[in-house]
Order: sequence, then C-alpha cells, then structure tokens
Amino acid sequence: MVPVETVTDLHKIVVVGGGAAGLELVTKLGNRYGRKGKAHVTLVDRSRTHIWKPLLHEVAAGSLDIGHHAVDYLHHAHEHHFRYRIGEMTGLNRADKLVELAASFDAEGREVTPKRTIAYDTLIMAVGSTTNDFGTPGVQEHAIALDTKDQAVRFHQRLINAMLRVHTQAGPVRPGQLHVVVIGAGATGTELAAELHRTTREVAKTGLDRIDPAKDLKITLVEAADRILPAVPERLSGEVMTLLSKIGVDVRVKARVTEVRAEGVQLADGGFIPSELVVWAAGVKGPNFLHGLGGLETTRSNQLVVTPTLQTTRDPDIFAIGDCAYLVEQGSDRPIPPRAQAAHQQASHLLSQIPNKLAGRPLKPFRYRDFGSLVSLGEYTTVGNLMGFIQGKNMFIAGLFARVMYRSLYKMHEMAVNGTWKTALDSLARALTRRTVPRVKLH
Repeated sequence: MVPVETVTDLHKIVVVGGGAAGLELVTKLGNRYGRKGKAHVTLVDRSRTHIWKPLLHEVAAGSLDIGHHAVDYLHHAHEHHFRYRIGEMTGLNRADKLVELAASFDAEGREVTPKRTIAYDTLIMAVGSTTNDFGTPGVQEHAIALDTKDQAVRFHQRLINAMLRVHTQAGPVRPGQLHVVVIGAGATGTELAAELHRTTREVAKTGLDRIDPAKDLKITLVEAADRILPAVPERLSGEVMTLLSKIGVDVRVKARVTEVRAEGVQLADGGFIPSELVVWAAGVKGPNFLHGLGGLETTRSNQLVVTPTLQTTRDPDIFAIGDCAYLVEQGSDRPIPPRAQAAHQQASHLLSQIPNKLAGRPLKPFRYRDFGSLVSLGEYTTVGNLMGFIQGKNMFIAGLFARVMYRSLYKMHEMAVNGTWKTALDSLARALTRRTVPRVKLH
C-alpha cells in the first residue's frame, strides 16, 4: 500500500517544483489561501533548499557562498502557511488525482521518506528544465551541468581540488589539467566563462605559487552557432565577445562537440581541446519524467504543452509554468523562451487566476512581455538590451547601470519570496559579511 498524504475537505493545491516560479507562487498561495484556511497548499521538491538558478554559475566559480542565499523549504513553508514535502515526482494518476513520489534516501543510503502519493484538486507543474546533452558521447561521464546547486558545488570543489593537486604534485602541469572548457555560449555558459577567468586567478594568488595563471589557467568557450549568445541582439553579443577576447577567454564559434573524454573535448572539425574540467551548458529540455506523464501532451524536448491560460491541453486541472511549459502565443511562431522573467510573469499571472479557478469562472489568457536581456560578466562589466524602454524602442545599456538592473532581478525574486524587509536585512548582512570572508570560496 502506498500511503496517500493529503486528507482534507479544503481545495488541495499542489505545486511541484520549488524553483523561481514555483517558490514565488506557492509562497503567495500560502499567505493568501493557506493562512486563511481557504485552501490546502503543498509544495513538492526533491531538494531541501532553494537557490535562484541564475546564480548557479557564481556558485560554480566560487564567487558566491550558497549558504548565504539558500532558502530552507521546510522553514519557509512554516513561515508562509503551506506544507513542504520532500520527494521526486515519478508519476501521475489523473483518474484519482494523485501525484506519485519516489522514496528519498540520505547520503548513507537509508530511507528518509517512503514512496507515497499526494492528492490534489489543482496541480501546478513548475519543475523547470535540465541541460540537454543531445546524446553526445561522454557528457554524462566527464562533464558537469549546472542544473542544480549540488552540481554547481561539485564543479567548484573539483576546480579547487585540481588547483591544489597541481600545486602539490611532483611533476609539471599536464596539458589540459587546469583548462576549463565551457560548452554552450548562452547566458549561463558566457557568464560562467567570465566569472571563472577572475576567480581562478584569485585562487592562484592565495599561496598557490606553483600555478602560473598566464600559462596554466585557460578558459575556452565553445558554441555551435555562428555567434555567442545567439538568443540576444547581435550588438549585445558583439559587446560580450569583445570583452571576453580582451580578458583572454578563448571563444570558438561554429564549433560542434562530438565527444567529451576524460582528457578533453573532441570537435566535429577534427580539432581537440585538452581539458580535465568540462561544463556542459548547451541547450535545455524538460525533465525526462515529463515525457508522456499521465497521458499529458508533451513536446520532443519533454515540455508540457499548455493553452493560453497555462492549463495543460488534456487536463484543465493541471497547469504548467516556467521552463517546463510550452506555449506559442497567438501571432508568434516561437514558444515563450525558458527565461527567469517568463517564469516570474507566469507565476504572477497564475496567482491572479486562482480565484477564478476556485470559483469555476473562466480564466484569462497569459500574455508574455519581453523586457530585454542582461548579461553579467562578473566584476568586469554587465551589458544589456532593454525592450520598449523609451517610446517602444530598444535601449542598449552597459556598466554600472546595467549591473544594478541585473542585480535588481534577483532582488525582485527575493522580495517575492521573502518580502521587502527580510530582503533588505539579508542584503545588508551579506554586504557586511563580505568584508570578513575571502572574495572567492576556497572550499
């Protein structure tokens, strides 16, 4: 017998996925409905803490301490009047309206929570996306993606260990031993390359005098398209390309990877890049378990196809938001892009439509608004393109103003989750703490 957790006469709202969209939505649902006893609100996630996904490249590079930014789901649920249940979703019983969860285990292999199901009346899928390796040989064995905080931490530890190994080994530095190859020059890959260029040199200064930054530390950014950041305007892409070249990042465009090996990366043109540290950041797709989940309509990339009201096409009681949702708006030939601003807008829209759903009234369609793109190259610079900034025209920005705009996106997410006062106090505490800790995380 698989236990069913939720037994209540209240309307049961279950949100699966505690990423940007899911956590913002469930927090406001808990405050609005859970606190007043108008609905039973539950968050399901396989992790125990939340970190804003656009920060993961900073975690991987060591410029951000995850402990200062993580949100503890269990405590947050208690504070905001919803329940948190740990578990990885593995199936969906639409007939009985049950979400099926796998058992969870600790690091020693002992079971923490059993296999179980959670009942729902309204189900909201917000499980985000994962990196798409396109079946490239060797990626799973020799490269690290940056989908989760655990992967980002693992890469950073691998990087630090590699530098310590070089400093203490008897022989010379092997070809590729401290060479990082980032595959995929979208926002994550590009920002990571710039951040790594700075942090690896910071680490080398901390007494690792056997490492010659100019000779031993190399960063290569590989992109299959004909330019980096192919999803943003060409001017923005060109500005970033110029800066990366200036600081010494080796950028290779029109370069398709055919295999990742323990000793490096093989390219389709026959070239080979020696590297023992590889990050795969090329392409995204929905998590594999979404494919055919409960008979719902999905795309080839495992995204849930939704109607303009964000309801899945085959079940009006199931919604999808964020990266796992596939929606082509009327008048467009492309789906809404998997970006943080889209996830935030969809969470806000769905929150406004829940009263209509509970009352059985028609739902209003979602309208996506593209506010532009911002790319942070760490302490070097930030550049961006704001859409419709002045009388419907686009505006290119760079430098301090762009950096403030970039950071404000994270502050908006924090305020949506924690409120204004807690966000302000946390920001002040981090600013003070940075004066007493290393600029780069060294462990």
